[in-house]
Amino acid sequence: VVARLALLAASIELERTDPDMQGESNIMELAFFADPPGEFKVEKDSTFAMMAEAAKRGHRIAVFEQGDFALDRDEVTVRASRIELTGQEDTGWFRILETRNRRLESFDAVIVRKDPPFDVEYVNSTYFLELAEKKGARVFNRPEAIRSHNEKLTIAQFPEFMVPTLVTSDESRLRAFHQEQHDVILKPLNAMG
Repeated sequence: VVARLALLAASIELERTDPDMQGESNIMELAFFADPPGEFKVEKDSTFAMMAEAAKRGHRIAVFEQGDFALDRDEVTVRASRIELTGQEDTGWFRILETRNRRLESFDAVIVRKDPPFDVEYVNSTYFLELAEKKGARVFNRPEAIRSHNEKLTIAQFPEFMVPTLVTSDESRLRAFHQEQHDVILKPLNAMG
């Protein structure tokens, strides 16, 4: 997490477009596109860990969800909530300071942390992100890459690193693979798990 934040900070040219951030050149405003924060399992959630590390370093945190996107003429906006972390590690881990509509390019970085399912709404979100990227938003991970690379199939591009793997919806093949391998992990292809 620390290395990711350091790389992120190094790759961002600190050019302020939000007047509230003028004169605070060492502080970044990070927007996390994520699941509803109230549903985070903070004891194991890597998005929470990234937010906590960013907050520890003094950066400002905003969050938004899939339903918060809008295309207003040619501007992609989101209804983003600026939050502060409370230090608690339960459902009260954050407090909303303010919620307002913002252009995505007004943030120093937009960090895509939305968990699957990889459904039509998720794909549409990547289109919004891609449009915002063309307007100057700094989006991590790139929307086109998210659409083009299924996280569970990408390993097939590196067969030398693969353990015995079977991707199928054929139950008889799954049973035969389990019989052969004994200890297997089953995961849905386009959902979290």
